[in-house]
Amino acid sequence: MSWFIKGLKQYADFSGRARRQEYWMFTLFSIIFGFVLYSVILISLIIESMGLGVFGILIAGIYYLAIFIPSLAVTVRRLHDMGRSGWWYFISFVPFAGGIILIVFCCLDSENGNNQWGSNPKNSDSMIEAI
Repeated sequence: MSWFIKGLKQYADFSGRARRQEYWMFTLFSIIFGFVLYSVILISLIIESMGLGVFGILIAGIYYLAIFIPSLAVTVRRLHDMGRSGWWYFISFVPFAGGIILIVFCCLDSENGNNQWGSNPKNSDSMIEAI
């Protein structure tokens, strides 16, 4: 959970580097929260409660609008960690293969040592220190 909060605190910080763990934990908690919100919508459809359904859709829409910039920022920082520019994010817009290529990039290991976006976050003693 601390990685998710760290990603939210670095809301629009597109500089620096993000480890695989930071990226995937942020993504995991985003998916879990999204699953909970969609469960509310599904339950409202099952019990035929229009008010609960509208509320669930509204909250889910607000959540995904609020999480868009932080998820973009953590993805760009993850690309920086591998020595790639953040502009590589746009490869995800290529139909079919683009999203798969971006996922593969996010699974790759960090670039050893320093690069133009900073020092390797794996080398720091305490990862949660920045929180």
